[in-house]
Amino acid sequence: MFGARCLLRALRSCSSAPCPRHRPAARVSVRGALGIQSANGERVKVQGWIRSVRSQKEVLFLHVNDGSSLESLQVVADSSFDSRELAFGSSVEVQGQLVKSPSKKQNVELKAEKIEVVGNCDAKAFPVKYKERHPLEYLRQYPHLRCRTNVLGSVLRVRSEATAAIHSFFKDSGFVHIHTPVITSNDCEGAGELFQVEVMENLFKTTAMTVLSNCPKDVELCHKFIAPGQKDRLEHMLKNNFLVISYTEAVEILKQASQNFTFTPEWGADLHTEHEKYLVKHCGDIPVFVINYPLALKPFYMRDNEDGPQHTVAAVDLLVPGVGELFGGSLREERYHFLEQRLARLGLTEAYQWYLDLRRFGSVPHGGFGMGFERYLQCILGIDNIKDVIPFPRFTHSCLL
Repeated sequence: MFGARCLLRALRSCSSAPCPRHRPAARVSVRGALGIQSANGERVKVQGWIRSVRSQKEVLFLHVNDGSSLESLQVVADSSFDSRELAFGSSVEVQGQLVKSPSKKQNVELKAEKIEVVGNCDAKAFPVKYKERHPLEYLRQYPHLRCRTNVLGSVLRVRSEATAAIHSFFKDSGFVHIHTPVITSNDCEGAGELFQVEVMENLFKTTAMTVLSNCPKDVELCHKFIAPGQKDRLEHMLKNNFLVISYTEAVEILKQASQNFTFTPEWGADLHTEHEKYLVKHCGDIPVFVINYPLALKPFYMRDNEDGPQHTVAAVDLLVPGVGELFGGSLREERYHFLEQRLARLGLTEAYQWYLDLRRFGSVPHGGFGMGFERYLQCILGIDNIKDVIPFPRFTHSCLL
């Protein structure tokens, strides 16, 4: 009994006056660590993949990257930490003190106190090789691993920033974000809100400026190694007002072109990618809005311009350098009788009775547009193949995941 009482008193004493101990290391991202301007021995924990290993007689240097930034964090450790498991591609958790780096190449470095290998990597079998600049075509074979490279990591960070910038643009403009059906029986395009072509231009420029501001090194990497000259082309687009021409004017420009097209341009025919790219180049590599398309080319819900004999609708496409069509939209037909007659001619009245109801009960003038998000990324980064701006692209004979 006495022994039990003594033990109880000891436990109470220990719980009321704990022994001093190190403060637990705070987990930070590589980007967060690199962003600390005046490191002063803060104890941190960083998790990521080894990008390089350099062992000297008494010191071991690792570069660790977790995908949060293009730059890696330098880890400095005692040579006793050296191990075969610390190889290129291995995932590690490093705890230590964040200190000011004596090197001019980085502001801070992590002085390691503990290094744990979380996942081993056989560098010889790993498809991504150390210090090798793999072609994008090669990396497409490994969609599950290519995000660990500099280029694809940069593309994904830009993609994330562009997505956030687009949402912010519409939220700041008073729009409400909703989730429409993924599976639908209707052939549809765009959204349903009042719009002008200025909205498209502002969206393009605002998002691009946000990406350039928040991901400068990622964009620079793509412009330097994938698309030299794209920086100047993008700046040219951003500093100039976008042009506006009618579909009829576009066809006339194409007919007068000295270039031979696979598809002969004529009024009433759709514009193909080769036509779109030519029109942009003809307009000085400035994005151009093409408006007022033939009624027969567009869906039933686009607003009739009532401009016979060349019957057109209030539709618009935004064409950009290197890509072609980026935005597509229109004013919607808000007039009940126009829409009713068109659906009757097409034999769609019963299927689209719900659509007519929207015009019967408090309709308003409205319009909408859609943007090809991956094409947008191609445009600002200068990446030719759309497969290289999609995290896990699906195409013929390739659906690995």
